[in-house]
Amino acid sequence: MENNNNELMNRIHEYSLEEIMGERFARYAKSIIQDRAIPDVRDGLKPVQRRILYGMYHDHNTYDKPYRKCAKTVGMVMGNYHPHGDSSIYDAMIRMSQWWKQSTPYIDVHGNNGSMDGDSAAAMRYTECRLAKISNELLKDIDKNTVSWAPNFDDTELEPTVLPVKYPNLLVNGANGISAGYATNIPPHNLGEVIDATIKRLDNPNCRLETIMDIIPGPDFPTGGIVEGKQGIIDAFKTGRGKVVVRSKVDYVKEKGKEQLIVSEIPFDVNKAMLVKRIDDIRIDKKIDGIQEVRDESDREGLRIAIDLKKGANKDLVLNYLYKNSDLQISYAYNMVAIKDKCPKELGILEILDASIEYQREIIEKRTRFDLEAFKNDMHIAEGLIKAISILDEVIKLIRSSKDKGDAKDNLVKKFNFTEKQAEAIVTLQLYRLTNTDIVTLEEKVKNLQIIINSLQAILDDPEKLKDVMKTELKKIKTEYAVPRRTVIKDEITEIKIDTTDLIVKEDVMVVVTHEGYVKQVSIRSYSSAQNEETGVKDLDYPIGIYEMNTMDTLLLFTNMGNYLYVPVHIIPDMKWKELGKHISNIIKINPDEKIIASIPVKDFDDRQVALFTKNGAGKTTALSEFKVARYSKPMMAMKLKGNDQVVSVGLNKKYVFISTVHGYGLWFNMSDIPLSGTHSGGVKAISLKNDEVVDANLFDEAEYLTVITDKATYKRTKLSNFEIATRAHRGLQLVRDVKTNPYYIMHTYTESNRAEIGIVSDKIDYIKITEAPIMDRYSTGSSIGISNIIDTFIKYDMNKKEEKVVEEEPKEVSLSDVDERIMTIDDFLDDVEKWE
Repeated sequence: MENNNNELMNRIHEYSLEEIMGERFARYAKSIIQDRAIPDVRDGLKPVQRRILYGMYHDHNTYDKPYRKCAKTVGMVMGNYHPHGDSSIYDAMIRMSQWWKQSTPYIDVHGNNGSMDGDSAAAMRYTECRLAKISNELLKDIDKNTVSWAPNFDDTELEPTVLPVKYPNLLVNGANGISAGYATNIPPHNLGEVIDATIKRLDNPNCRLETIMDIIPGPDFPTGGIVEGKQGIIDAFKTGRGKVVVRSKVDYVKEKGKEQLIVSEIPFDVNKAMLVKRIDDIRIDKKIDGIQEVRDESDREGLRIAIDLKKGANKDLVLNYLYKNSDLQISYAYNMVAIKDKCPKELGILEILDASIEYQREIIEKRTRFDLEAFKNDMHIAEGLIKAISILDEVIKLIRSSKDKGDAKDNLVKKFNFTEKQAEAIVTLQLYRLTNTDIVTLEEKVKNLQIIINSLQAILDDPEKLKDVMKTELKKIKTEYAVPRRTVIKDEITEIKIDTTDLIVKEDVMVVVTHEGYVKQVSIRSYSSAQNEETGVKDLDYPIGIYEMNTMDTLLLFTNMGNYLYVPVHIIPDMKWKELGKHISNIIKINPDEKIIASIPVKDFDDRQVALFTKNGAGKTTALSEFKVARYSKPMMAMKLKGNDQVVSVGLNKKYVFISTVHGYGLWFNMSDIPLSGTHSGGVKAISLKNDEVVDANLFDEAEYLTVITDKATYKRTKLSNFEIATRAHRGLQLVRDVKTNPYYIMHTYTESNRAEIGIVSDKIDYIKITEAPIMDRYSTGSSIGISNIIDTFIKYDMNKKEEKVVEEEPKEVSLSDVDERIMTIDDFLDDVEKWE
């Protein structure tokens, strides 16, 4: 038992996880790099492609034979060579048949093999296939010992490790794939140009890259298009890496007053249906004005996408925008990685051409040796037959006297000095052939065979003759299969310049800003159809601005932290009148503690001024033009604040300002007292405060009344004539009587016209007309509103209500008993009498 335990312990080995994972992943990575995703530089094929082509060739499913079901081919390839699932085989087969994926399709599919719109091919049970004619140039000499072979996955058959391709297929059809640590992306090139470059490299092995680029100026995509950026091509051809721009071919057409952009070629590997949808989405979303309709008019004649333009549209602007924001223009990155000498390497075009030439030389040498052996064997047999015919009677007599075939062969070798091969040919010769076997014919055959043998031997002995053979074969392929270049190459990348203001769809809209910072733009149609209904807001939220603006205008939003947001109207979310809108932080990020307190609609940044006031009594005016900026992705400073100060009031500058404070003081002065300063200044003292804060700064040119609302839910109107116009930096006069036992604090003051309504925010929002507020003197604490627990008040925006002439009752003389209905203490009464005196 102990011996068994010891033996078991000896069989247990300890490994670290890093060691196990590293070793296993290295094997996995090697497998997918060499045997799955990266093509071989010699034939330009991945293993699955190579197995499909060889399997079809081996199965005689060639271009000169009838079509066969794809399912049969897939099953044969999967069963014999590629046990990785039928879908991967069928997908690779279909790709090799699609003209928009490969410059030279290698498989001819009969049936639905997909489309440029991304449609998948029909199921393999419905489609039929055979090798295309050019595939013959990839497989022609495979039976002449030209390539190496390896056992298949179950060691029942041999499969080629590479195909005897006669031209640089890696460049002609390109490749793309992703493996562990490596990726490849090689575009297709023109077959005729690649062959010409190969011949040039053959004749001048030391020619420079510039010479090759005179022949191959760049990629040649099967879908055409325009490639821009010669430097990117030079980099790619030199190092294997480079980037170019591929754009569609677009023509401007004007017929019968109708203007169109016609797309006839699109970038390589772009889904046409998705491209059309993207352009249509741009039209629907009004990202740019000028597109009326987009249609896919492609048919059997070719690709055609029609973009109808609106009358007077800027066609260059529309086209540049589509180039920039759709796949009408893409960037294509070269990454020319291929397997060379069993290792993945990044290769330039000269290395690829050289590898292909070396491989062709090797194939021709192996093929020539194979043919040479075959022709020498034929000549040897012919020489034996000539000798046998010259002594035919003796040969026949010897064969007749022999015991069997083997004895006859031995006797022929011994008596007449025939070789084994000659003796075999003689004894297997059918008698009928003796009737027309002419020694002269055989001698002519030997003579011809000798010429062939000499020419084959010359190919092996003379590198120049081998080179001529290679060039002849390449020229023949070019003559039969080359097509004109489809892609246009341009040296420079066209710079796309777009003035963002030109992209804006110019239309009038309604813009809404709410107290809690929600914004939206609403079409005039949606606003009109609302039939004077209130705009959609959250509970207890309310509009602080409703403006009729144009999408070319700008909305300035001011915050309590002394910042402002520059918001072009066109970037405000387009919503319906009853929808809530989007919070401004979704457009421009602001601090969570920052609140929107005011908004100013701006059509032109002219010579007007913006006035700002803070709770600590500072005030300033700044030219409106200073608020115009080019970048508006973040809040910008409107006023420099000190300590815990906050902005409480912002508006366009007027002739006068009336500043009111929490403890009931008001100061009326001329705005010309406040000097003009920049956006980064802190302003000047506007009002003198003693343990007090500013609640409002009402700007006006003309006003008759000041409406006051207190925290005790009282309100009143006081004639401004009860106050004197003073100068800034004073404390001002009292707005309400100072009741020491139960002080009244000012919540808000307004100098709005009589047509305005005041919104009262409590557990709901109620509205009262300003004309409902009683007219009282400036010492009065006001009359009860009838609403308790007031949270806030605001002026309601009413876009439709017309100015009405309101007949005001004359203010009564207010007696001492009318100042307040509450019972006052003796001290309060004496304080009031002292103030009145």
